[in-house]
Amino acid sequence: MLPFCLFFFVCCLFSSSPKTTSLRIVPSVLEISSVKSTLFWYVLEFEGKTSFGMSVFNLSNAIMGSGILGLSYAMSNTGIVLFLILLTCIACLSCYSVHLLLRSAGVVGIRAYEQLGFRAFGHPGKILAAVVITLHNIGAMSSYLFIVKYELPLVIQAFLGQTSSSEQWFMNGNYLIIIVTACIILPLAMMKHLGYLGYTSGFSLSCMVFFLSAVIYKRFNIACPLEVFGNYSLNTAIPEDTCTAKFFTINQETAYTIPILAFAFVCHPEVLPIYTELSNPTKRRMQNIGNVSILGMFTMYFFTAIFGYLTFYGETELLHTYNKVDPLDTLILCVRLAVLVAVTLTVPVVLFPIRRALLQLLFPGKPFHWLRHIAIAVCLLFAVNLLVILVPNIRDIFGITGATTAPTLIFILPGLFYIRIIPMDQEPMNCRSKIQAACFTALGFIFMTMSLTFIGLDWMSGEKRSLGGH
Repeated sequence: MLPFCLFFFVCCLFSSSPKTTSLRIVPSVLEISSVKSTLFWYVLEFEGKTSFGMSVFNLSNAIMGSGILGLSYAMSNTGIVLFLILLTCIACLSCYSVHLLLRSAGVVGIRAYEQLGFRAFGHPGKILAAVVITLHNIGAMSSYLFIVKYELPLVIQAFLGQTSSSEQWFMNGNYLIIIVTACIILPLAMMKHLGYLGYTSGFSLSCMVFFLSAVIYKRFNIACPLEVFGNYSLNTAIPEDTCTAKFFTINQETAYTIPILAFAFVCHPEVLPIYTELSNPTKRRMQNIGNVSILGMFTMYFFTAIFGYLTFYGETELLHTYNKVDPLDTLILCVRLAVLVAVTLTVPVVLFPIRRALLQLLFPGKPFHWLRHIAIAVCLLFAVNLLVILVPNIRDIFGITGATTAPTLIFILPGLFYIRIIPMDQEPMNCRSKIQAACFTALGFIFMTMSLTFIGLDWMSGEKRSLGGH
């Protein structure tokens, strides 16, 4: 249904320009009655509280997803040089996408994704933006909690020196995600401002830097071909080029890596909330935050991919492959624990845009109230926990959702917002900037079509791959 709604909005581009394009804005207050009180409340409550560094930590934490664990596999199907070219292109496109959002927000004085949707397409645009953000971030939260559900019991088991799982309650992943949610995620999600999570986001990124350091260290401590531990065995002959790095590779799996990389820098639901709380907020300052965050994640992604690739030359997922080498390796146990801490601390950051979207839809113009703030967080976490516990194939369901919402958030909506919001008297439809935005939007539909096609082919063949950014 969502692709058809998006197609409808594209058709609207060629209709008459929106009636509100002639409106004039005074600083900090948009003279549109339907959103004026909401925006004024945002200015009073949030503006000018978060430093540049904390904003970088929060946005970087929002970008970083569990997909980092599979980037070495993506590199094995592209080669080092082609992977670097693709990753660089996607990083540049993500910076451009942030530019489109900030440019649109600056013209009309809006710092809420949903209100940009309202300004561009009216109430249907506001609903679409809120629904896309909610579905995408709930999918990301479920992905993170799935990692906690299945990895934390294994980490506890390894720290206890056990080689097989037991029936004790603290080895049950369902109980563990409830405990982690209640003791760590919920208290952080009840913070009034997203900026307060800068400290935990910094710690989360430190955990991933530790993970990267371990990947680099293990590159020089694991022999190739892989010597498998325990019950794992290599019964097949090893090809001569198994341990040879490839610079360019084109095979049937290469096409699958394009959507994986295309969604590697998903952070757009968090851009405007972080912009809202930024001290001395200017478009240039927020764009610099986006550029620094994307550059940092680009560096981490590339070094994780290349050192993981040069260690295993094509194995699927780093943590599981390290576990094959030595499941009781102390360093790898610490790395797995660090990854668990990182994904756990990312959940509250991802929750904030969902809550803001729901507040925009259900309580527009209402001032901050602690009861609403806490109740929405509790309901969201309860629903996500329930999904992760009761629906075994929830990741498959959100795989389709992610393949639809990720290109919508990164490519389609920023391009459409820019085309609709920037007045025609400033930039006509045939000017270069709007043609670029239209091409950017079309690229999003191409990525969406590719992702859904690949998911359909996987289902028909019985294989499973992760095509989402998180």
